[in-house]
Amino acid sequence: MAPVLLSNEPMNFDQYQTDGFYDELFEAPGKPRPCAALLIEKLRAMGWDSIERQQKFAEAELLEMGITFTVYGAQEGTEKIFPFDILPRIVSAAEWQRIEKGLEQRIKALNLFIDDIYHDQKILKDKVIPREMIDSSAGYRIQCKGLKVPKGIWIHVTGTDLVRNNDGNFYVLEDNLRCPSGVSYVLENRDVLKRTLPKVFQNMKIRPVDDYPHRLLNTLQNLAPEGVQNPRVVVLTPGSYNSAYFEHAFLAQQMGAELVEGRDLAVIDGYVMMRTTKGFERVDVIYRRIDDDFLDPTVFREDSQLGVPGLMDVYRKGRVALANAPGAGVADDKAIYTYVPAIIKYYLSEEPILPNVPSYVCWEPAQRQHVLENLDKLVVKAVNQSGGYGMLVGPHASQEERDKFKDLINANPRDYIAQPTLSLSRVPVIVDDHLEGRHVDLRPYVLYGKGIYVMPGGLTRVALKKGSLVVNSSQGGGSKDTWVLSEPGKKKS
Repeated sequence: MAPVLLSNEPMNFDQYQTDGFYDELFEAPGKPRPCAALLIEKLRAMGWDSIERQQKFAEAELLEMGITFTVYGAQEGTEKIFPFDILPRIVSAAEWQRIEKGLEQRIKALNLFIDDIYHDQKILKDKVIPREMIDSSAGYRIQCKGLKVPKGIWIHVTGTDLVRNNDGNFYVLEDNLRCPSGVSYVLENRDVLKRTLPKVFQNMKIRPVDDYPHRLLNTLQNLAPEGVQNPRVVVLTPGSYNSAYFEHAFLAQQMGAELVEGRDLAVIDGYVMMRTTKGFERVDVIYRRIDDDFLDPTVFREDSQLGVPGLMDVYRKGRVALANAPGAGVADDKAIYTYVPAIIKYYLSEEPILPNVPSYVCWEPAQRQHVLENLDKLVVKAVNQSGGYGMLVGPHASQEERDKFKDLINANPRDYIAQPTLSLSRVPVIVDDHLEGRHVDLRPYVLYGKGIYVMPGGLTRVALKKGSLVVNSSQGGGSKDTWVLSEPGKKKS
């Protein structure tokens, strides 16, 4: 591909190549998509030198703000600055409307599913999902059986990963229902880009995202025990060594909530109390960013030093609320994900608005055999891992790597699913002195409180390594701001 050189000349996109992939900004070289036409016009006028300066400015801003994530086991150090590219991704109003409706539908169905699994288990009795699939799920918590959660809501904060294929349609890649991360990068990316490209913002109708912390706080306060007028909300973090600690601190600060670790809380006289300089004060809602296993050593892992002994007993009695509810991870299981279309039909009597990526469950013999015979064409995922770990991208893997995964699948078929290698959509990114296309996904964030709110946009993650399909920050990925265009009459960001 011929590089698009940076110079004092107006920005020339004509040499940027889509290479046969669906491009989020261009229909063809030099031909922007209708939703991106105004953006491309403004960028052309700015010129290459200006864009390069603004990219460096944005990177300096993010560095100064300390926007980092942690890479476990990284030899060069754990703290990393999250790479950011200033050319935004754009989603049209019509496209977003469909995504929004599809996510609302999906969250409603998944919430009903989780509640059913821990109560009547009708979906298992009707044999829509094999009982063994639930019983063997690492996310299923038998301790939550019969649990009554506040307002009947199990999943208050969701991050659902979407991808666009070459056919131009969005597909759900996976659901993140336990402690989804990344929303802080969305907010900070937007803040930086509004300062980096102010004139562009002034001319485009972009839906706002900066009210997310306020909406999150309202969602959490909605869970407060009956009779509590001014609920105290805290964010429970595992501590500064967690990969998403920056986000925990950021959201607590933005909501005006206390950031606490397990050692800051205690159960006293049947309530959860927080240590303060004035003594112990009651906590009403806990936005927990630690996994179920570590919440309460008297119920889950006995060796946990991160949680609060006795917390689950207080929760069962309705004296404190937890978001997300313990046990919600049963629907985070990538094998359960393959049944979500059936879950939607079962509980809502509707066809899924957003389809799943076609998937094979290695637990089923015929599907497992197909996977084993086609490892060079498929992406294989461990059902209970995230962050790009436990994954084989077959076409890019060596024979040795494929043989290793064949052994892993045969040893524990329940632990793996496989999907075809999609032609993920791409966006232009600045690479040294030119533009190149890179693959992206999209993680919108959904809040479930009095109603369902879908943040307009979400985190666009970019596979910055040329040709890579892995967008995770821990695997060399970065991010972009996601601009959802508003319909006429809606307020600009």
